[in-house]
Amino acid sequence: MSLFWRIFVLDAAGLIVAAALLLGPVTVSTPILPGEVLVVVAGLAALLTVNAVVLRLGLAPLGRLGRAMADADLLHPGARAVVSGPVETAELITTYNAMLDRLEAERAASAAGALSAQERERHRIARELHDEVGQTLTAVLLQLKRVANRAPQDLREELGQAQEATRSGLDEIRRIARRLRPGVLDELGLLSALRSLAGEFTTHGLTVRHDLRAGLPPLTEETELVLYRVAQEALTNTARHAGADRAELRLRPVTDGVELLVQDNGRGLGERAGEGAGIRGMRERALLIGATLTVSSRADGGGTDIRLRADAWTGGADTATPVGDR
Repeated sequence: MSLFWRIFVLDAAGLIVAAALLLGPVTVSTPILPGEVLVVVAGLAALLTVNAVVLRLGLAPLGRLGRAMADADLLHPGARAVVSGPVETAELITTYNAMLDRLEAERAASAAGALSAQERERHRIARELHDEVGQTLTAVLLQLKRVANRAPQDLREELGQAQEATRSGLDEIRRIARRLRPGVLDELGLLSALRSLAGEFTTHGLTVRHDLRAGLPPLTEETELVLYRVAQEALTNTARHAGADRAELRLRPVTDGVELLVQDNGRGLGERAGEGAGIRGMRERALLIGATLTVSSRADGGGTDIRLRADAWTGGADTATPVGDR
């Protein structure tokens, strides 16, 4: 029975009983007797109680729907309100769930387009840095070397310093270009790219160990890129914010897919409110390939675990490559 008919029937029953009492032999004395007061009060209380129970039961699904709407997060898809209650309420909850399905699909499509455009822009900038800025600095370095060979002795030290500054700038340009577009991922494969990434983040004060299992299932190019970018962002957060001196990068096969795990022994997430742009970016990338990302601090407060589970390629239009050195 719908909520409308529940309330209507309850109110109609109360009015019918009241009319029957007025038309029946029951009378109310003037002044009213104590026994009559007791009967009237008891009837009114019973009617109000039944009305309150019906409304409570009928509106409870709306309360659950409100809490589900408040907790909804498109970066944590899949949570849906339970369809229950009267017909009107059930239809409203069903419509809300359908709206969430549509919003998640639209967000995934728009995020895919945005991240694809971002990767193209990264590739363009990396190519320009390498081909234009890098070549210009290389030419400047060679010119400085020729000038230093012909310069007086008292100027050679300053020219040597200029050469070192130019060489450092060239190395930094190349490092930025590699981080913008990991050429090793395209040329040698995911495992080699992750090994190179671990070596890149192994600096003074931070040691990154890697455990990259061979024999992983075939993955699409999009999945490989997401795994690499999540590992890159996780290690970047570790190096910048965690205050850790050790980190570990793991990639291993699991049922129907692979699991990437980045651990550190830093401060952990602590009591920081919300998630930063880095973690939100990792979640958006995970959604592109239907992967599951979990971020947690260990119970002893000894670091953060970032875990990404992605499905293996099972055939279809997308291209896939066996994970390993190419």
